[in-house]
Amino acid sequence: MTTHILAIDDSRTIRSLLTMTLEDAGFSVTTAVDGVDGINKFKETDADLVITDVNMPNKDGFGVIEDIRGGDKNRGVPVLVLTTESGAALKERARKAGATGWIVKPFDDDSLVSVIRRLTGA
Repeated sequence: MTTHILAIDDSRTIRSLLTMTLEDAGFSVTTAVDGVDGINKFKETDADLVITDVNMPNKDGFGVIEDIRGGDKNRGVPVLVLTTESGAALKERARKAGATGWIVKPFDDDSLVSVIRRLTGA
């Protein structure tokens, strides 16, 4: 069975890069344009892992993580934060919300794929 990734980012360029990188690595990908769209798509799909940006309109990445961890569906799914931010306080906030890991943009394709495979067992 193909590992399914939900990628949430308000940047069309990042969504395209993630889709291309992850599909080339054999994953199936659903994208969302902001946190609200991401949570809706999370509820509609069976994501094996979620990648979320932090700074987005409508609902930020922290809200996404909190909604996933506090919801009824797949609460334990790994959630990677992919952002330009690198501050220790933001990383701690993400960890407390329930993030599994933190990756700083721009991402390295091979490293991202390796982390996803390790977290999903793919």
